[in-house]
Amino acid sequence: MRRFSFATIITAKDSFPVATHLPFLVTLQGDSIVLTSHFARANDHWKQLEANKVMVIFSEPHAYISPSHYDKILNVPTWNYISVHAYGNGTIITEKQRVIEILENTVDHYEASYRQQWNNFPDEYKSRLSEGIVAFEVVVTDLQAKKKLSQNKTEAEQAKIIASLSKSNDTNERMIADYMKANAK
Repeated sequence: MRRFSFATIITAKDSFPVATHLPFLVTLQGDSIVLTSHFARANDHWKQLEANKVMVIFSEPHAYISPSHYDKILNVPTWNYISVHAYGNGTIITEKQRVIEILENTVDHYEASYRQQWNNFPDEYKSRLSEGIVAFEVVVTDLQAKKKLSQNKTEAEQAKIIASLSKSNDTNERMIADYMKANAK
């Protein structure tokens, strides 16, 4: 979740699912996993955050798996992936200093070198920025990991897939190969 922290938050409005893609900070607070992020205030999705349970899906890495790696001709392509589904309760954060702190923690996490520039911004500018967002946190109450790494294939087929993906120019494919190697042990 920390490594692939750009995730999809899903809530419901009138029994209709609503999704937004956001970067999340993932922290441990005592025994709880807490996901922190912010919506643009113009995105009405934030209005459903506290009404129902929230689902956040972290869905990386993933890779297409060609049937050319299989021993039998009667096979079809598939997809290997790793994802985490985090369920919890959302809380909107309104305290102005805490909102600024969340923005600063986000800067520190994604581009620490930008912090010096941020620190030189006038407080009035930072305040206006904070008014344009809705910060929130989700305390995770249920965590479900999902993975498909060709576990149902023979060792020889897995070795072919790992060898092919390991040579790929695609970062996701190389990561899936690494996870497959670790999973096979």
